[in-house]
Amino acid sequence: MSQVEESIEVTVPVRTAYNQWTQFETFPAFMEGVERIEQRTDTLTHWVTKVNGAEREFDARITEQIPDERVAWTTVAGEAEQAGVVTFHRIDDATTKVMLQMKFDPDGLAETVGDKLGFVKRQVSGDLKRFKTYIESRGTETGAWRGQV
Repeated sequence: MSQVEESIEVTVPVRTAYNQWTQFETFPAFMEGVERIEQRTDTLTHWVTKVNGAEREFDARITEQIPDERVAWTTVAGEAEQAGVVTFHRIDDATTKVMLQMKFDPDGLAETVGDKLGFVKRQVSGDLKRFKTYIESRGTETGAWRGQV
């Protein structure tokens, strides 16, 4: 298993950053390679991704969700094996540090080489930068799920 950790500060309150992150179906707006996400239940999402021409589908289950603190997940079915957590840290009333930690199992030679060359780390960093732009340009979340898992 490989691992990546990245973080970014966003100029919105913790509640706003967290609320937006619970809106999984909006992830294609800021996550490169994510074609579509369907929220099937409160804890199950179905992902369709396309990276370098390779399309994958998988299901991910939310294993822990604490409002304004964290969302953790693991894949449960499909073509990708990964697990991770995103945490939200209050810097001040208007600033939040978003930290993403993810473990994944590269599939095949191309993904293994890409991982060794830092492709996944750069993609996660880019996704967080696009999340920052997305949420800061809106100034408010598109919705929220405040339940706890």
